[in-house]
Amino acid sequence: MLDFFTIFSKGGIVLWCFQGAGVTESFTGPVNALIRSVILQERSGNNSFNHEALSLKYKLDNEFELIFVVGFQKILTLTYVDKFIDDVQLHFRDRYKNELEQKGALKLLNNSFEFQDDFMMLLREAEESSKARSPAHMRSFKESEKSQKTVKSMIETKGGDKGKEQGGKKNKNTKKEGECSSVDASTFSKMFWRKCVQLCLFLSSKKGGAFGGMFGMLKGLVGSKSLSQDDMEPVLEKMRDHLIAKNVAADIASQLCDSVAKKLEGKVMGTFTTVASTVKQALQDSLVQILQPKRRVDILRDVMEAQSQRRPFVITFCGVNGVGKSTNLAKISYWLIENGFTVLIAACDTFRAGAVEQLRTHQRRLNSLHPPEQHGGRPVVQLYEKGYGKDAAGIAMEAIAYARNQAFDVVLVDTAGRMQDNAPLMTALAKLIAVNMPDLVLFVGEALVGNEAVDQLVKFNQALADHSMSDKPRLIDGIVLTKFDTIDDKVGAAISMTYITGQPIVFVGTGQTYNDLRSLNARAVVSALMKA
Repeated sequence: MLDFFTIFSKGGIVLWCFQGAGVTESFTGPVNALIRSVILQERSGNNSFNHEALSLKYKLDNEFELIFVVGFQKILTLTYVDKFIDDVQLHFRDRYKNELEQKGALKLLNNSFEFQDDFMMLLREAEESSKARSPAHMRSFKESEKSQKTVKSMIETKGGDKGKEQGGKKNKNTKKEGECSSVDASTFSKMFWRKCVQLCLFLSSKKGGAFGGMFGMLKGLVGSKSLSQDDMEPVLEKMRDHLIAKNVAADIASQLCDSVAKKLEGKVMGTFTTVASTVKQALQDSLVQILQPKRRVDILRDVMEAQSQRRPFVITFCGVNGVGKSTNLAKISYWLIENGFTVLIAACDTFRAGAVEQLRTHQRRLNSLHPPEQHGGRPVVQLYEKGYGKDAAGIAMEAIAYARNQAFDVVLVDTAGRMQDNAPLMTALAKLIAVNMPDLVLFVGEALVGNEAVDQLVKFNQALADHSMSDKPRLIDGIVLTKFDTIDDKVGAAISMTYITGQPIVFVGTGQTYNDLRSLNARAVVSALMKA
C-alpha cells in the first residue's frame, strides 16, 4: 500500500528509508520536490503534499530536527496514515535518542540504523486496525430514538420540565454512591501540579516583594520546556492580527502562523528566551525565506545568454488595469539601456485609448536621454506598433521577428490591463504567451493591495494554465511591485504575492522618474513588516 517511507534530518542526512514491494521508481524526486516547494518555502502549515501521481504526508520533529515522510498513490484512501506516521515518529525518536547517547553522532551516522523490524510491526498494526474498523451500521427508523417518542413525552409541564423520559433513561451525570468522577490520571496530575505552582507563587509573593518580583522575572526568562501549541497560540494570534494590519492577505497570514507553529512545536526553548521572542524570531526567519524564493531572476545574465544565441530576450508584462505596467516598462527600458542593451517596445495594448501614444512619448524621452549620436547613429529604443483593434498575439510575434532581424537585444511586450475575472481578455493573454513563448512573464501589481493580490495572482496563473497549448504551461515568472513609495511600512502585499506564486519580486517601483526602480531588499521589508 505504501510506496515509501523515509526519515532524514533537517540537514539533509537520510537516517532510514523503506520502499514498498514492487515499487521500482526512486522516491528522491517527490521528496526533493517536497523540500523545495514546502519545507524551504516555509509552507509547512498543512502536512500533505501532492507530486504527480503520489500523495505525500510529512511530520516535523523539531526537538531532534527530524523529518518523517510517507508516500502513497494519490488514488488510494489510506485512513491510517496520519496515526501511523505519529506512531513511527514516537518509536523512532526514542531509538534515535538512545543510540545518540550511547554511540555519539559520528558513530551513529557511520553505522546503519536498525529500524526495519519496528517499522514493519507498526505498519502491520496500522493496516490491521484499519481493516478491523467496519463501517457504522445505519439504523432503521424503528431502531432510532425518534421512533420511541410519544406525544406524551413531548408535552411540557407547568414547571417547564418535559414529561418523564421514555424508557427510564438515566442521567449520564448521575453517580452511584462511592463512584469516582471520570477524570483520568493525567488530567488529575496536571490539575495537581497547577495548584502546586499557584501555591508556590502565592507563598513567594507573601514572603517579600523583591523575592516575588525576581521569581516572576526568572519564570518569564528561563526556557525550561518544549513549546506546545497552547503556549504559542496567544502569541500567534497577535502576530496574525499584526500581519493583517500590515496588508498581508488574511488567509496567508493564517497559513504563515500555522507554518511557524508546526516549525516550533516540540522545540525546547533556549535559556533566557520568552515564547513571544522565540515565535517572533521564527516568523521573521520564515518571512525572509519567503521573499528569497527558490528561483532567482537575473535579467542581465539571461539577456547576455540570449545574445550568444543571436536572438532577442523577450519579456511580457501583464496585470490588472491602472497598476503602472507601461510606466514600469519604460523604467526597465531605461535600466537596460543604462546597462548597454538595445530595446524594442512592442505595443500590444490595442484596447486602451492613448496606450500607443504613451509608449511613443516614453520612446522619445528615452532616446533624448541616450541620443543616437552616442550609439553609432542608431536609436537605443524603438517602438513597434500597429495601431488599435488588432490581434495582440500577432503584433508580438511580428515584433519579435523584427527584433531578430534588426539585432535588438531585448523585446518588451506591453499588454492591455485586464481584470482577473474577464474571461475573453484572460484567454487573449494566455494565447499571446502560448504562441510567442517569452523568456520572462512579469506580473505588475500594486503594493497597496491586500487580499486582492491573492485573487489576482491565482486567477492569472489559472487562466494561463487553462488556455495553454502545452503540458507544462507558462505561468508568471516574477513580480514587479509598483507604488512601493506610497505604503510606508504596510509592505504585506510583497509577502502575499511571493507566497502565492513562489516566484521572486524582480523590481519595486519607488517613484515617478526613470531612476525610481529598485531591487527588493528582503530583510528591510521584513524589518518594516515586523515593526510595531
